[in-house]
Amino acid sequence: MPEGDVLRLTAERLGAALCGSPLVRADLRWPSAAGVDLVGATVRESVAYGKHLLLRTDDGRTLHTHLRMDGSWRVARTGSREAAGRSPAVRAVLATSTWTCLGLQLGMLDVLRTHDEPRLLGHLGPDVLGDDFPDRLDEGARRLGADPRRPVCVALLDQRTVAGIGTIWTAESLFATRRWPWTPVGDLDDAARRELLATARRLMSRSVEVGRRAGLGAVEQAVHGRHRAPCRRCRTPVALGSTAGPGLRPDGGERAIYWCPTCQAPP
Repeated sequence: MPEGDVLRLTAERLGAALCGSPLVRADLRWPSAAGVDLVGATVRESVAYGKHLLLRTDDGRTLHTHLRMDGSWRVARTGSREAAGRSPAVRAVLATSTWTCLGLQLGMLDVLRTHDEPRLLGHLGPDVLGDDFPDRLDEGARRLGADPRRPVCVALLDQRTVAGIGTIWTAESLFATRRWPWTPVGDLDDAARRELLATARRLMSRSVEVGRRAGLGAVEQAVHGRHRAPCRRCRTPVALGSTAGPGLRPDGGERAIYWCPTCQAPP
């Protein structure tokens, strides 16, 4: 599932393509939005909050999308073959006279009044990449420790704790801080929880910076997706578990967790 760094880059790309020019095409292939007409409106702002994308128009509306597991947005020059949007995977087409943005395999799509955005996002924790996150770090640390019995890997993945962190940056942040992923959050003091969240923000911010220059996926991961490969620190083979436990593979609703058994030994 795309995480906060990918959504931040996607929002920037859509903003560069759409902001400031009126929409000449707005095709929303979604049952609850099929009758919505955005033609003539101008996108004034394209922002990400956690894993959510918000396109705000000058008439007070917001197009909200979530990529879920397989969604993406692509940009093509208006009038080109790629901009036609004939694929059955296309769920939304937004175009100015210059650029066309196509939303493929989107997991969620809503059109709502901009002032109603809290109705969709109000349950989320602070955005780990948000400009205000340094001021909300203590809040994030409190949310992280709300259920002392929860494994820290599970708490990090809960978007009500902090928005934007998924399996990649959960694994990478825990590796960077040498934390065993199944440590109960109650075993971490406030300073340790703040350090973990600050590390996640630092790593994800670097991913955004590199992505701007080299594209998505340009940052090499230390542990995520490297099952059985040697740890970059100690050469121990990277292990694969799940949110259910270190010896359990991802299955059903469980999420994959990669870690180094030596660098992140159980306490």
